[in-house]
Amino acid sequence: MNDKYKSRLIDDTVKKYLSIFGAVCIEGPKWCGKTWTSRHHCNSEILIGSPEGNFQNRRLAELAPSTVLEGTVPRLIDEWQEVPPLWDAVRYEVDKRATPGQYILTGSSTPKHKGINHSGAGRIARLKMRPMSLFESGHSSGIISLKELCEGQITPKLTGEVSLESLAEYIIRGGWPGNQDIPIKDAGLIPSEYIKAIIEDDVHRIDDLPKNRQKIKLLLRSLARNESTTVSNKTLKNDIKEIDDEDIDTRTIASYLDIFERLFLIENQKPFASNIRSSVRVKQSEKRHFIDPSLACALLQLNTEKMIGDLNTFGFLFEGLVERDLRIYAETFGGKLYHYQNYLNQELDAVIELEDGSWCAFEIKLGANQIDAAAKNLIKIKNQIEKEEKGRPPKVLCIICGLTNAVYKREDGVFVVPLTALKN
Repeated sequence: MNDKYKSRLIDDTVKKYLSIFGAVCIEGPKWCGKTWTSRHHCNSEILIGSPEGNFQNRRLAELAPSTVLEGTVPRLIDEWQEVPPLWDAVRYEVDKRATPGQYILTGSSTPKHKGINHSGAGRIARLKMRPMSLFESGHSSGIISLKELCEGQITPKLTGEVSLESLAEYIIRGGWPGNQDIPIKDAGLIPSEYIKAIIEDDVHRIDDLPKNRQKIKLLLRSLARNESTTVSNKTLKNDIKEIDDEDIDTRTIASYLDIFERLFLIENQKPFASNIRSSVRVKQSEKRHFIDPSLACALLQLNTEKMIGDLNTFGFLFEGLVERDLRIYAETFGGKLYHYQNYLNQELDAVIELEDGSWCAFEIKLGANQIDAAAKNLIKIKNQIEKEEKGRPPKVLCIICGLTNAVYKREDGVFVVPLTALKN
């Protein structure tokens, strides 16, 4: 156990899964804390990506995968995707031992299926880890539980003032564990280096197909300009043509987006439709997000002053920050994050579906001056679904706001909660 380890919300899930499955695979972006968290739960380890001894661990794993599996359990196999046959070796060993809690595998990319013969279903459980939420990094007081909020259970409280500068800093810094104590003037360097590593190295290692670094960079910049929107691949192509005066084929865009997903660089917000059970036609576009809004900041070269000077962009990045945290919090109690958009041009920024099929509707606003309009939108959509379309209405209506100093329930029944007061 490391005395310096900072608890993560995924810890309880890791413990639970180790008590049920023979192995747990923790996947997610680089630098989000996978190795530290895995070490916290393991009694021995092997780091496949370690450069020591001219990458002797990797060579050993390639020559004799079973030899690297020996050690006190749970045993950590870090960056297993560097040697894909390790997956089948772990599955085989789990079958042979027939005991839960044998291994934790970590991976910062999804490898090609080549070299993997079995899915590992029933033996190896997959968990996705993300950068830290504001509660995990210590920037949210956590006095309001999202789980309790989704049951309509909150107590009105004053939560303290939050400045625009602070919210901008949370976005620029991101949820990277190694970036939490860096002076804010330098906090953009880690996300910038992350993007550079993706462009210069990671995208080229994920498969054998040729890549164009310039077009990868242009696509990433376009995604940053379109953070928290539902733009199509065709719109991304037009955006690149209009702003950067470069052309890129939509098939190339689709190919690069698939790579970004496999590297856990992006994580889009899927549309919510089926459980509303309404006759209104619902758009099936995904809302685009980087895994952390700090990456969009880095690509757009934004600092605190520039962000405050462009409140429109700030609003989209704040929405990305909120939805990152909502996803992390909701998954701890079985909730799933979606968004809603129909052909009547009505939208809900976020939807959380609970395990019993009920759902809660959220609007996300940076300023308190936007709360009234957001509440009207929530009520309008709820009434339409319930009364006009005979669908299943949301059980809770809530506005997540950046610049508000209290948790409360409005007279119209809509909750208002500051992001900096939330936890799971």
